[in-house]
Amino acid sequence: MIHERAGRGGAAHLPGKDAQAGGPRVVALGGGHGLYASLSALRMVTGRLTAVVTVADDGGSSGRLRRELGVLPPGDLRMALAALCDDDEWGITWSEVVQHRFRSEGELHGHAVGNLLIVALWELLGDAVAGLDWVGRLLGAHGRVLPMASVPLDIVAEVELDGVVSTVRGQVACALTPGRVLSVSLVPEDPPARPEAVAAVHDADWVVFGPGSWFTSVLPHLKVPELARALHGTKARRLVTLNLAPQPGETDDFSPQQHLDVLRQHAPDLSVDVVLADTQVVDDHDALEKAAAALGARLVIADVAASDGSPRHDPRRLASVLDEIFLQKR
Repeated sequence: MIHERAGRGGAAHLPGKDAQAGGPRVVALGGGHGLYASLSALRMVTGRLTAVVTVADDGGSSGRLRRELGVLPPGDLRMALAALCDDDEWGITWSEVVQHRFRSEGELHGHAVGNLLIVALWELLGDAVAGLDWVGRLLGAHGRVLPMASVPLDIVAEVELDGVVSTVRGQVACALTPGRVLSVSLVPEDPPARPEAVAAVHDADWVVFGPGSWFTSVLPHLKVPELARALHGTKARRLVTLNLAPQPGETDDFSPQQHLDVLRQHAPDLSVDVVLADTQVVDDHDALEKAAAALGARLVIADVAASDGSPRHDPRRLASVLDEIFLQKR
């Protein structure tokens, strides 16, 4: 059942954690705004939700903290926690607090409050997962947020421009370098996965890939060997939520089916159960259905985009469709 949500001016809100304790065990993979959209919907569907988040960001506040303190980049982890906040006064307030960025002429300019809070708890507790769990408790988060690896990662991309292939390193460089990304890998090549993330994947009923930056937020999970083995070996069903628009600098001019082709190239042995696409982005139904079938998946097409025409998922619409898929009604 889809729980009621309301915006700042509404009266309805999600019920407490006890009332939300049921539902399938869902692991959502990704990072940044794509994972935020996924979690905003999934938290309405199930109370047993875990986000497994990329840790390769090297820009902005996260990059500065990573370089100065040697910590995991906290930004995508912070956004995932904010997405899991309730819609009551407590949740809205704390979500805004952790997302707030300082504006100044000094060293604090651009830092997000939540990034500093997370890193402070990491230093005090000496454990990344424990620190995130404490922030989740403070925010009243409906779910758990875990890093996909125990160490900071660098993304290395092969980029083709005018017939010339070059190698770029770093998430920001991968996103901004002109050309078409051909493939990605990680440095270090065999990073240690967080055991909690691996366990969550093995215990899941559903694993959800995307939406999000395909090469820098979605595919990196399949490049952490222990996590990749769990994603291949889990008994959970796997769902891919396709993006609503190409990601500038990463997937310019990519069709929805090209996203699936790239996924299959990076993980040829990965089987998928469901591919979910928005009605408006499907320009070649047969080609997309064929690409989904190549992964072993059935294609579900539904209206999941925001009604204002912007390339973002509407949490309510996406939650409704995901709920029907999980209940095998669609």
